Amino acid sequence: MREVYLDNAATTAVCPAAREAVLSVLTDNYGNPSSLHRKGSDAEKVLREARETAAAGLHVKEKEIFFTSGGTESNNWAILGGARAKIRQGKHVITSAIEHPSVSESFRRLEQEGFELTVLPVDREGFIRPETLAEALRPDTVLVSLMAVNNEIGTVEPIDRLGAVIREKNPKTLFHVDAVQAFGKIPLSPKSRGVDLLTGSSHKIHGPKGCGFLYVAEDARILPLVAGGGQEKGLRSGTENVPGIAGFGAAAKEALAGLTENAAHMRALRLRLKDGLLLIDGVSVNGPADEGLAAPHLISATFKGVRSEVLLHALEEKGIYVSSGSACSSHKREMSPVLKAIGMDKQAAESTLRFSLSRFNTADEIDYVLETLSALLPTLRRFTRR
Repeated sequence: MREVYLDNAATTAVCPAAREAVLSVLTDNYGNPSSLHRKGSDAEKVLREARETAAAGLHVKEKEIFFTSGGTESNNWAILGGARAKIRQGKHVITSAIEHPSVSESFRRLEQEGFELTVLPVDREGFIRPETLAEALRPDTVLVSLMAVNNEIGTVEPIDRLGAVIREKNPKTLFHVDAVQAFGKIPLSPKSRGVDLLTGSSHKIHGPKGCGFLYVAEDARILPLVAGGGQEKGLRSGTENVPGIAGFGAAAKEALAGLTENAAHMRALRLRLKDGLLLIDGVSVNGPADEGLAAPHLISATFKGVRSEVLLHALEEKGIYVSSGSACSSHKREMSPVLKAIGMDKQAAESTLRFSLSRFNTADEIDYVLETLSALLPTLRRFTRR
């Protein structure tokens, strides 16, 4: 049966270069980076090269890149470690209503520790308004955490304007950006945007799972979450996941080298899918109306009269893989906080699917998806009405 994978925001297939890099470390270059002999120095070289790749892609210094187990750990570390490091300056923190669970749950933990949390609303397209952030900032605000690209509806947040607001109102506030859905997809330059901390993940860019990074500006103070042998300059102890980091480095090198070309390819596919969806009766598209303000690889659509879970499995039977929301929370029965935040009612939210693209998808695959949807929807709607 034909397969079309359109759940790349959840995870991506490992690219050949990343697979070869992982295999090389597992079989040949298996030393511990902390060892003093040649095997150790060879492993350390793998870390250094991956660090150089990530730093070059962000236009930052190599010493500002720290490897973690993935986006969730990086977000937890940035938020908990950042806020706790500045507790003497204040206990007010800010985030938005559409953040990833690894962000929102970290802030819930800070609340339990006595921090005061402000959650910013978004408009119907998912945008955080700079003026709303300006109103929320206070002299005792120590941390703001906002995502670069929303993982469900693809809104590209105005990070440069939001960073400028923070620097104007309270330059001592740490600014963390969750860039898991942005790194390797759109240009990122944290220093020029006033960003102190930035999160990235390997398995969103065709690298292996279990590896990510946190950019920490050299003048930003952050407390470690993991104690031990002092790896990663004492900020993230534990023997490094050298195979994963090697795979991430290879995947990042390809993604960053082809960023413009890949984004244009995915953008064309996104437009093809969006235009086709809007021609189908009872289908609407969520997120930014301005195509230039949407991520090139994400599209959210609502299918009136059909539950998303039913449609998801009907598509699966045709070899098409999509998501009913964030894969990190899709097993939960609650309404998506993102869709709720943009003003969608429960019924519409329960009829919404996310399609997410990669550079390996093709126009022929998009046409197959549209043809399949056009054939399935009338039948599923008749079944639902009964």
